[in-house]
Amino acid sequence: MISDSKIVQVGVLKSDIIFNMNSCFGDISMIDLLQVKDYKAKIETTIKNKQCVQHSISSVTLLPPIPKPNSIRDAYAFRQHVSTSRTNRGLKMIPEFDEFPVFYFSNQNTIYADNEKIELMPDHFEKLDYELEIAVVIGKGGKNILSKDADKHIAGFCIFNDISCRRLQTEEMKLNLGPAKGKDFASVLGPYLVTSEEIISNCIATPFGNKYNLEMRCTVNGELLSEGNAVDMNWTFAEIIERASYGVELYTGDIIGSGTVGTGCLLELNGTEKIKNPNYCEKWLKEGDIVEMEVEGLGKITNKLVKSKSTHSILKLKK
Repeated sequence: MISDSKIVQVGVLKSDIIFNMNSCFGDISMIDLLQVKDYKAKIETTIKNKQCVQHSISSVTLLPPIPKPNSIRDAYAFRQHVSTSRTNRGLKMIPEFDEFPVFYFSNQNTIYADNEKIELMPDHFEKLDYELEIAVVIGKGGKNILSKDADKHIAGFCIFNDISCRRLQTEEMKLNLGPAKGKDFASVLGPYLVTSEEIISNCIATPFGNKYNLEMRCTVNGELLSEGNAVDMNWTFAEIIERASYGVELYTGDIIGSGTVGTGCLLELNGTEKIKNPNYCEKWLKEGDIVEMEVEGLGKITNKLVKSKSTHSILKLKK
């Protein structure tokens, strides 16, 4: 999605040129476009015939590929992240992780774009964390989708930063419900929607759905903190879609996150360092930090963290 002179429009990026789909298809959203029959072929035809208005990428503002998704499910697909995080808390690995993929619902109304400043409340800076992930956008809806068919339901891939307040998350999950306020205030999706054809050379077919060999990195203020690879997902997106669609309809524009790649958050990194050195000083995100995530083939997202002028605190409301 793009914004040109405050008008929200849909564009297709080729090199540094964005082809305006609204000038070809009329007043449609990204979700509308994904539901057009044979939309990929029609897009190629209109671009080839130069039927679209063109913009330089430098002249527009990128919005989230799906600014208002129907829903966001975030999975728990990387064993390294789960195992390390549990080990750091003195817990054994749970056998259920290897039995079925699990996910939670996040807030689809708090999606930020690449280069957008993220305004946070004071409480959010109590152990504020990033989470390095990728996400898929559902292109073709369906119910009871089998894993052998699920990759056909994926419209494309994005980088996903599941920003988390660990203080709030840890407290509320002691009640065996959530995460809620620890997660619902900000997620970053972008910079654009990359189709599977664009990363076909990175695709690895398995009996349980496709995996993708994509290097993943996160830096904070230019310092490299996290590195991983999407190929290490222990549950494929196809398997997650199979689970998510059981008995319920998935819709075009639904977002499904992979969960955090191994080493992909400060919670995990801090725990590992504290085991090595009990006197280690934990690192968390702070006001003014610039978080940059890059995934091979999917691009890069950059966001600056700013503090709200509001002093309202839910932590101070605890009884």
